[in-house]
Amino acid sequence: MESPKRTLVTSALPYANGPLHIGHLAGAYLNADIYVRWLRGQGDEVLFVCGSDEHGAAITVRAMKEGLTPKEIVDKYHQLFESTFQSIGISFDVYDRTSAPLHHETSQAFFRTLYDKGAFMEKVSEQYFDEEASSFLADRYIMGTCPRCANPDAYGDQCERCGSALSPTELINPRSTLSGSQPVLRETRHWYLPLEDHEAWLREWITEGTLEGQPHHDPDTWKNHVLGQCKSWLDSGLQPRAMTRDLDWGVDVPQDIPGSEGKKLYVWMDAPIGYISATRRWAETHGGDWQSWWQDPNTQLIHFIGKDNIVFHCLIFPAILRAHGGYNLPVNVPANQFMNLEGDKISTSRNWAVWVDEYVRDFPGMQDSLRYNMIRNMPEQRDSEFTWKNFQETHNSELVNNLANFVNRVLVLTRKYYDGVVPEADPGSIIQGPEGEEIRVGDWLRRMADLVGEVDTSIRQFAFRDALMRVMDLSSQGNQILQVNEPWKRIKSDPEQVKNVMYTSLQIVATLARLIRPFLPFTADRLDELLLDQQVGEQGRIQSMFAMLQKGEGLLASGHRIGEPGHLFDRIPDEMIDIQIERLHAHPVKGAVAEVQEQPFEWVAPKPEIDYEQFAGLDLRSGTILVAAKVPKADRLLELQVDLGYEQRTIVSGIAEHFAPEEIIGQQVLVLANLAPRKLKGILSQGMILMATGQNGKLVFVQPGQPIPNGCVIN
Repeated sequence: MESPKRTLVTSALPYANGPLHIGHLAGAYLNADIYVRWLRGQGDEVLFVCGSDEHGAAITVRAMKEGLTPKEIVDKYHQLFESTFQSIGISFDVYDRTSAPLHHETSQAFFRTLYDKGAFMEKVSEQYFDEEASSFLADRYIMGTCPRCANPDAYGDQCERCGSALSPTELINPRSTLSGSQPVLRETRHWYLPLEDHEAWLREWITEGTLEGQPHHDPDTWKNHVLGQCKSWLDSGLQPRAMTRDLDWGVDVPQDIPGSEGKKLYVWMDAPIGYISATRRWAETHGGDWQSWWQDPNTQLIHFIGKDNIVFHCLIFPAILRAHGGYNLPVNVPANQFMNLEGDKISTSRNWAVWVDEYVRDFPGMQDSLRYNMIRNMPEQRDSEFTWKNFQETHNSELVNNLANFVNRVLVLTRKYYDGVVPEADPGSIIQGPEGEEIRVGDWLRRMADLVGEVDTSIRQFAFRDALMRVMDLSSQGNQILQVNEPWKRIKSDPEQVKNVMYTSLQIVATLARLIRPFLPFTADRLDELLLDQQVGEQGRIQSMFAMLQKGEGLLASGHRIGEPGHLFDRIPDEMIDIQIERLHAHPVKGAVAEVQEQPFEWVAPKPEIDYEQFAGLDLRSGTILVAAKVPKADRLLELQVDLGYEQRTIVSGIAEHFAPEEIIGQQVLVLANLAPRKLKGILSQGMILMATGQNGKLVFVQPGQPIPNGCVIN
């Protein structure tokens, strides 16, 4: 296992205009919490920072809808975030907020340094202006008809019905949310960061992992969809990015800068600086040195985010840090993809979500059941899905029937045979292993040390689902050891052998108690209580366990008395799940979905019939787009790298007029895989993406109804 080092871990700042749902957990918080808890267990020096993102137009819009002030809105959701994260076991070292004076001070100082260095350019652009309200309108202050799906209530930055990213000028019949009037375009001046000036070093840093004065990172350890999205943006050419906005709510541009009146820092300028101000807050309250976490090259920085924040954390924020100077850039940004819900995208506006605070209320004491299912279905490489029936099944079959059953059997038998005392065992004695093989007790303990190493490797590669399954497999092997050795049959005929079997089984339980803590911390606390394990806290417990197991030593000494047996989990009955399903479908989501589905598609005359043999000759496969880039001197073509499971293909597709390259990274598609290769603009295209023609000729991806492995045959 790796030697201890210092690591700064951040999770994306949740936006304080609504409660947390399971998609948030699966995207940026559970994975970070597992990683941090594991590093603590290794004895590493680690700091886990986060906070509420409390600025931006969406908050003021929410405040207007609820008849509150922006401050009242952010106070409400900041408090809810804090309590929700605590209730589900996310172990931040500091949870701060961007409305705090320290954050305003930090952000303004950052802007001032960039301004003084000449890092900005001033640019005049046209922006919608509400003449009745005498105010420039941020994207979220503008609504109109979506040009993609005809939703009449799309926002100026996104349509929440079809999910399309928009700009205000694309809206049909735009209207101001302040007055309801039609806005007009008017010139306004803002400061921009010329990202194109940073393109060369960003490309070198992203693709090679090297940059003077920065910790080296290995691009091979970055996820494909993260690198793909970054390369797509770089290949398309970076453009200047606005760093200020005309807003009433946010961080003021320093007032002594000419032209600053009425200007606020753009939320994507001030929000990531929230990581820095949160670190400063931690240092103030703990007597630490915040600069060592951000400016010492021996500290590694890792951002945990969702895929919609990749560009900001991999290109824009690093450019801001580099332009400022003196700050570390991240060594990895292990962005997860999205989690869907019961066959549909999670939507806060349609209330199609499982809210974490409601779950904790409805399932008291079962936080780890949700954590387990989220990790079990974590969207690490592709979108995944949560269903209530699957939640029930994994809880009952894996947590109850496997983990809880094994622990209970071991503790009950120990209480029955040895009055709850760990028996003596000979490390050289032989028991039957999980497959019925003969294995010495000491060798089995060393085998568990190897498992700890495997879990360590998976976690450090951000493969948390794989790591959890390895831990759960140890519980399965423990059950098998009991079954093949049958101590309840041998207790009278061979009591010495039963001591060896039960000693080994107790060491498996003790190993599980420590291995499972990063994933299921509440369950780990319960196991410590049952085992009466006196070693408290996380720091160094995994490292000490690894050292003992490597030497063939048990974690529970012979003669140690354990506690009374008790259940870790109870079964979830159908009635509890039915209530949740009924509640979800009671919201007006079906109507909203149907409204989208009923939009007319462009009619095309049927093609001539083909016989079955012609159809059977088509090799249709599922795939995922890893990389997308525009083809030079071809307005309609995108060059795609598509993962077909068994190989990656280059496919040139005529969809550039319908999709920006960065929008489709991670998109699951259906591919005609045995289409004869042909060259398009000098690029050999090896297949065809299947598309449908929607309203107004807009292309729509044809994709599976639920995520499936790449390379599946479509019959």
